[in-house]
Amino acid sequence: MDTRRLKQLTSRFPACRIIVLGDFFLDKYLDIEPELAETSIETGKRAHQVKSTRCTPGAAGTVVNNLAALDAGELHVLGFTGDDGEGYELRRALRNLGCHVEGLLVVPERLTPTYLKPRDCRTAALSGEHERYDTKNRTPTPGPVLDQVLSRLERILPTVDAVIVLDQVEEEECGIITSSVRRKACALGTCFPEKAFWADSRFRIGLFRDVMIKINVAEAIKETSPDRVRATSEDAIVQAISVLRARTGKPVFVTSGPAGIWISDPEPHLVRGVKVEEPTDPTGAGDSATAGAVLSLCSGATPREAAIVANLVASITVQQLAMTGTARRDQLESRLEMWLDQGQGSRF
Repeated sequence: MDTRRLKQLTSRFPACRIIVLGDFFLDKYLDIEPELAETSIETGKRAHQVKSTRCTPGAAGTVVNNLAALDAGELHVLGFTGDDGEGYELRRALRNLGCHVEGLLVVPERLTPTYLKPRDCRTAALSGEHERYDTKNRTPTPGPVLDQVLSRLERILPTVDAVIVLDQVEEEECGIITSSVRRKACALGTCFPEKAFWADSRFRIGLFRDVMIKINVAEAIKETSPDRVRATSEDAIVQAISVLRARTGKPVFVTSGPAGIWISDPEPHLVRGVKVEEPTDPTGAGDSATAGAVLSLCSGATPREAAIVANLVASITVQQLAMTGTARRDQLESRLEMWLDQGQGSRF
């Protein structure tokens, strides 16, 4: 990878058309001014005073944020929200990113999944974060909702270059990526081999077949060798990647924090990350890596080239504190130069 090749790839980003099928959350930040704290007359408890609020798309929405920041040409979102204020804020934020939101169904009997994040506005580091409050659905997603989403997926799939599947919800069958949706997405990946199908799942990545997957090192080892959960040696990582590659039949991307991203195409090897100064905030780094990798693959990159771009993007987002960061296309060239300087004499 050199500057010329990077420009060649990123110049194609605005032509890329991508579907993001997944669990869309609202990230709602409450910026609290500690000096304004009061004591509740009724309860005697501390009453934190909110100075401002910030609402951004979270979970699958974090991927969309990064795709939009990198100038993806056309974005379609598929999933659901509740018929509530959080859903309104989420859809508005996605529209402001230029997304097609017709496939983000409004379902009155569901809640809009939300991460409520109070934090001290004077402390940018992670230490400024308070306890988080989560809103999630804990009953199975209605079948008609799944049918509508899958119908739209099949209808617009021929017009796009890639599908990103993001499974965020821990509770089985309670998000949009249920067993039936997962099976259908994998089947479509087989039917449309010319399109990039990419899956990321916090809890069920081992169930995906015939699509590319992203997973972190600890999850990969736990998924393939439960008795070696604590083992993170290079041999253990290579073995885990090999098992996952055999299962999926597609390239596997395994994130390893600052060290970089392991890939299999088909043999496993590490594409080193970009060294950046502390402090850093890893929130959303994996999702930003997904955006960089998928856009690169749609633009003709090899898996290794896609991993390099993913590392460049993530190295920018982790330096943005107290927010879920994004990276712009015009920031990638200087970050590539940094990466190249750091790797003098290194093959990868």
